[in-house]
Amino acid sequence: QVQLVESGGGLVQTGGSLRLACAASGRTFRSYVMGWFRQAPGKGREFVAAINWSSGAINYADSVKGRVTVSRDNAKSTVYLQVNSLKPEDTAVYYCAAREQKKSSYNYWGQGTQVTVSS
Repeated sequence: QVQLVESGGGLVQTGGSLRLACAASGRTFRSYVMGWFRQAPGKGREFVAAINWSSGAINYADSVKGRVTVSRDNAKSTVYLQVNSLKPEDTAVYYCAAREQKKSSYNYWGQGTQVTVSS
């Protein structure tokens, strides 16, 4: 059974940093793209970043480019999202997701981790 478990969220002050983790299990993800999304209160889900597990190719949303870094640890089967210079508008539930490289939609999702940025 595929599981994506996020961790690392919490309450942080404006300007602070957080590193979110997504532990993936239940299958081999080498042929997958791992994505990070977020959903703020009252808003739709927004793409943040993605990393191709095998090639390491990375894609960032323009809204966060320069403040986030996505990475992976093959040995731990874990994907990370480092978010710096946090702003109140970064407050959201952050989700990890996985999709096959040849597909366009994500078919595995984690439960999410709450990030709250205080002003």
